[in-house]
Amino acid sequence: MVTPVTSGSSSGFCGAVRLAPGETVTEHYHPYSEEYLYVARGRLKAELDGEAVEVAQDHALLIPRNVRHRLTSTAAGETLAVFQLSPLAPRPELGHVDTEPGPGDSPPADAPAQGERA
Repeated sequence: MVTPVTSGSSSGFCGAVRLAPGETVTEHYHPYSEEYLYVARGRLKAELDGEAVEVAQDHALLIPRNVRHRLTSTAAGETLAVFQLSPLAPRPELGHVDTEPGPGDSPPADAPAQGERA
């Protein structure tokens, strides 16, 4: 939605994710950025370094730098969450590190085995 490419932003970017009931954003972390997450509609379970936190509609959550996180919609209908990350990573490919495969993906080569911590 708002990125260095689309708006010329120099300190962060903003976007949104829509999740169907039970749909998940797979675990990942941001080595350079804090993530601010606002649930505009629905409800999320956020797992932060393995600890579950419920985020209700009209509530927000700060995800600190380097914290592994996974988001799952726990609402009966669609969940809409708006996120903002700041500061930017030195290069886009360094800003998001997957720690588990997405649907149809292979596990990341450097991901620890399930139950292990990096």
